[in-house]
Amino acid sequence: MRTIKAAVCHEFGQPLQVEYVQLAPPGPGEVQVDLAACAICHSDIAFAEGIWGGDLPAVFGHEAAGHVAALGDGVTGLNVGDPVLATLIRACGCCAPCAGGKPVLCSNPSGLNPLTTASGDPLVQAMAIGAFAEAVTVHQSQVAAIPDSLPMASASLLSCGVITGIGAVVNAGQLRPGEDVVVIGAGGVGLNAIQGARIAGARRIVAVDLNEDKLDAAIEFGATDGVLASGEAPWRDVKKAIGRGADLVAVTVGAIPAYNLAPRYLAAAGRIVMVGMPASDAEASYVPVNFAAVGQGMVGSKMGDVVLSRDIPWLVDLYQQGRLKLDELVSATYPLERINAAIIDTKAGSARRNVILFNED
Repeated sequence: MRTIKAAVCHEFGQPLQVEYVQLAPPGPGEVQVDLAACAICHSDIAFAEGIWGGDLPAVFGHEAAGHVAALGDGVTGLNVGDPVLATLIRACGCCAPCAGGKPVLCSNPSGLNPLTTASGDPLVQAMAIGAFAEAVTVHQSQVAAIPDSLPMASASLLSCGVITGIGAVVNAGQLRPGEDVVVIGAGGVGLNAIQGARIAGARRIVAVDLNEDKLDAAIEFGATDGVLASGEAPWRDVKKAIGRGADLVAVTVGAIPAYNLAPRYLAAAGRIVMVGMPASDAEASYVPVNFAAVGQGMVGSKMGDVVLSRDIPWLVDLYQQGRLKLDELVSATYPLERINAAIIDTKAGSARRNVILFNED
């Protein structure tokens, strides 16, 4: 076992405690990664607040990058020292979803929990990664090689926020060039949905948000128009900007009002991509006959339906060409000891992504 520092959640809704924990070495098919960076996602905060339940104590964090520290038996294609990103996507590669190109929905994501407390008591590796820690031991399916030239803070965002937003539009939404897009929520995931729509060749991309500063950021990332969600009827403002309803509406916030209003933005035959995750018991409402009458639909998107071996090289290449913004997504960096300050700032709503850097004092 290896002793590392991690930010542990002992009680939902309370500050995380930075303490020493024990990390097991990689077993067959596993990789140990020394982390350089881990971004703070709103999903981490939701889990730490108990919105989706779960067992404690736990180590959250799932948007990470670092260098390979050790390899288990049978791992190929990686060497100790290689720069990699690490995600929560643990896939067996053999079940029906994996065989069908949907590893994010793997029905057999089994694995041993490599974490214990300093005293040897059980400690949950949340989301199959537990990356609010100096190192992680994960299945080989959870890592993807990245170039040395990619800054680690920026690289960590590829593990969740970037692939979730871009993938929601490109993979789940199947956006075609010339279609019109509305993105509800211009936070970290929303900005990447906007980037995805721009890269895929959307005609109009309209960002909808309650914060005017976020709408300005949306324009920077590729939105053609911005509409304040606090208006009397923002869907009318959107349709005025587009000239019609949207072919695709991506809901990137976990707010029930956003889901309730999303159908109002649609054109005939349009579709809603559901990305933001409300609390487990929250319910939205819609009029199904309207969907049936004009051929509309809705689909969920988990982690942007990403396939790491396919999508990460593509996104890295776009970044290297200057067509994908990553560095601009990093709002601030913090050492692990200040993770609670980073979380508070993230909850305030203005940060695109705050990132924990493990070599920062």
